[in-house]
Amino acid sequence: MNILESIRSRAAKLHKTVVLPEGDEERNQQAAAIMASLNMARVVLVGNGASIRSHAESNGVSLAGIEVVDPSTSPRLHDYAALILEKRKAKGMTAEQAAQLAVDPIYHATCMLATGAVDALVTGAVHSTGDMLRPALQIVGTAPGNKTVSSMFLMVMPDGRLFGFGDCAIVPDPTAEQLADIAVATASTFQKLTNIEPAVAMLSFSTKGSASHEMVDKVVQATKLVRARRPDLAIDGELQFDASLVPSVARQKAPWSVVAGKANCFIFPELNAANIGYKLVQRLAGAEAVGPVSQGLAKSANDLSRGCSAEDIVNVCAIALLNTQEDAGSHLS
Repeated sequence: MNILESIRSRAAKLHKTVVLPEGDEERNQQAAAIMASLNMARVVLVGNGASIRSHAESNGVSLAGIEVVDPSTSPRLHDYAALILEKRKAKGMTAEQAAQLAVDPIYHATCMLATGAVDALVTGAVHSTGDMLRPALQIVGTAPGNKTVSSMFLMVMPDGRLFGFGDCAIVPDPTAEQLADIAVATASTFQKLTNIEPAVAMLSFSTKGSASHEMVDKVVQATKLVRARRPDLAIDGELQFDASLVPSVARQKAPWSVVAGKANCFIFPELNAANIGYKLVQRLAGAEAVGPVSQGLAKSANDLSRGCSAEDIVNVCAIALLNTQEDAGSHLS
């Protein structure tokens, strides 16, 4: 069983519910049908009910066992409008504006997530990352002890090794505090997806003072912040990539490090390095890049690539469901 098959199997054992607010889109409907046939999750499609059923029929997709929620006729519409208003009235939102948003499928689905009607939300096959993040931040908010929404990629190497790379998609130039949030979240996501104990390397162009620069100082400070929040977490920095991965280099550059030479989670200092780094590994080493996996929200909501397939949506839904699990070290966050 490969890692994605394992993730799907473990997600099915949770018996949870995922909502897809792009309900009338063909790939989402196909993914919903796959999940229903596998008993992987209870699936809710949100959107215009007539359009969802019409598209499903024309595309030969069975909606058996799949719930369809039309925001315009939902019995929770007024409750969700009140929730949106409560969350946004300090920003000047009116009751009329909140009512209009409550009919929007993504906002309606996000309210379902916030109130516990569903366990996870996945969208983005036809919408941007911002279309998912905006309502999630406004209504769900960030996880306790965390102020940063970020992402990670699960890198599946050709030889079967698994690595977590963060943040490769969201935060362009994180502060030390944001970098610490990214590290804690990436370690947590990696462990949830793989059942492997994380060993976190805070990457830099310097190893243990080999270079002096404010960019290095940021990584050192972030490492200290993580250690204060998660003393149970194996983490070290600043480390160059070779020192974090290769045992022989680690023995030379950081012989006393508990992480050097055996890291499996790599935290990049900024988005340029992270995005370039994961794509280099993907394209030159032939790794499979699973993600981006959203992290840092109080509830599990995840974005999709607009070029995704139905199978990709199923995999992201499985990942989002696994991310509903409680962190073993959450009381320390």
